[in-house]
Amino acid sequence: MNYGARHVAIIMDGNGRWAAARGEPRVVGHRAGLEALRRVVRASPDLGVEYLSVYAFSTENWKRPAEEVEALMDLLVEYLRSEIDELDQEGVRISFLGDRTALPERCQVEMARAERRTQGNGRLNLAIAMNYGGRDEIVRAARSLLRTGLDPERLDEDAFARHLDTRGMPDPDLVIRPGGELRLSNFLIWQANYAEIFTTPVFWPDFDAGVLAGALEAYAQRDRRFGGLA
Repeated sequence: MNYGARHVAIIMDGNGRWAAARGEPRVVGHRAGLEALRRVVRASPDLGVEYLSVYAFSTENWKRPAEEVEALMDLLVEYLRSEIDELDQEGVRISFLGDRTALPERCQVEMARAERRTQGNGRLNLAIAMNYGGRDEIVRAARSLLRTGLDPERLDEDAFARHLDTRGMPDPDLVIRPGGELRLSNFLIWQANYAEIFTTPVFWPDFDAGVLAGALEAYAQRDRRFGGLA
């Protein structure tokens, strides 16, 4: 089934609240969130999704307790090591958004390895946002542009977009936020300017192919005007 959304972006929210509701530490929720990611990655191509961007770790997440941050870094490494064979076989190409230079070396090594291993795939493009913030991305893009010496009069939106982390990717058609919150939280704020937004009270660890299909069905029923007034 194809609902017409080529690029879906998901803010993977609610892991901590899911764990707290079960009397478990937050890391248990994050681990359950990995299972949700596996389900969504497997389901996406059959639902017509070509690009899937997921918000895994924001620039603000460094403020969390050190033990939780360390656990999140370990989970990234675990996910890449345990899933890379299946992801490659399923034709998933992996890339990363954000400033990886601040991440632990073990994360950077596995990220680079996953990118190299899957660079020839194209069934699904999975972009994992690690140490990502929309404003930080824009600032880094501006610095990159300044270093090129581009004539300011030649600067336009297309030229700027070529310096964003998402260069080469279409803008998201749909942004999904589990967990009931109603904000973008600094995720793809340049790219999501005309994206449709779908929110659900379902916490991310409980997210599955059915919830994804429901979000895509709701998207397909919307009349996208791209700035036009009703």
